[in-house]
Amino acid sequence: MTSNAVQLDIDNGIATVKLNQPEVRNALTHELRTAFRDIIGSLEFNKEVRCVVITGAGDHFMAGGDIRAMVKRLELDEVERRKLILEGIHLLHLPLFAIRRMGKPVIASIQGAAAGFGVGLVAACDLAIAADDAFFTLAYCHIGASPDGGSSYFLGRTLGMKHQMELALLGDRFGAERAKELGIVNWTVPRNELENETRQLAKRLANGPTRAYANSKHLFNQTNHLSMESQLQMEAEKMADSMLTDDHAEGINAFMKKRKPTFKGH
Repeated sequence: MTSNAVQLDIDNGIATVKLNQPEVRNALTHELRTAFRDIIGSLEFNKEVRCVVITGAGDHFMAGGDIRAMVKRLELDEVERRKLILEGIHLLHLPLFAIRRMGKPVIASIQGAAAGFGVGLVAACDLAIAADDAFFTLAYCHIGASPDGGSSYFLGRTLGMKHQMELALLGDRFGAERAKELGIVNWTVPRNELENETRQLAKRLANGPTRAYANSKHLFNQTNHLSMESQLQMEAEKMADSMLTDDHAEGINAFMKKRKPTFKGH
């Protein structure tokens, strides 16, 4: 890949994916969205990666859609505009699917603005840690648009109906502590501690029982989609799968010997 719109660094099982167009607050330019799709897709099946961190370069996480591209689209006829809009949105569905499918934890590390698709991306990740200067807004209503980027789905599984409508219909900006209260992020930290706190969390997960994490993730992805009987059957199957791993044997042996387990991810 020749684009530098998204940077990838892999170190000790941790893949750090950095949105890298700070001059536009990491908005969804064509280059950024294409590179993001390609990089996230490559990590799904990379056995060397046991945890993924998504963050933004500069002062912001992601400012959402590329307004400049929206302005240019206004010059096109309705058929061509619809085609480009749908192509761009569907392209971003691919990394969202990969984030939810991949059998490894994905962490959003947020500073500054997370707007539009940025909110959906944070909500799609398994865990989220935000700096105290982070702020959030769906924002779509301010440009006469409705939410995309999975935000209606992921926020719909996180928030009550009144809070969903508040965020979508008003588009107001809210801070990191409010995001924590709503369940959009897990932790808030001082801005100067964000990188270190994120790294410590990622290291902990990268050293964890990766197969068990994958099975847990798969189970919770299915919540509200299956009947109780089907969900419990899946729990049984995933438990059996987890307990046939070397990591399970290591966990049991470590518990019996009162030592910390050393998981290898298999």
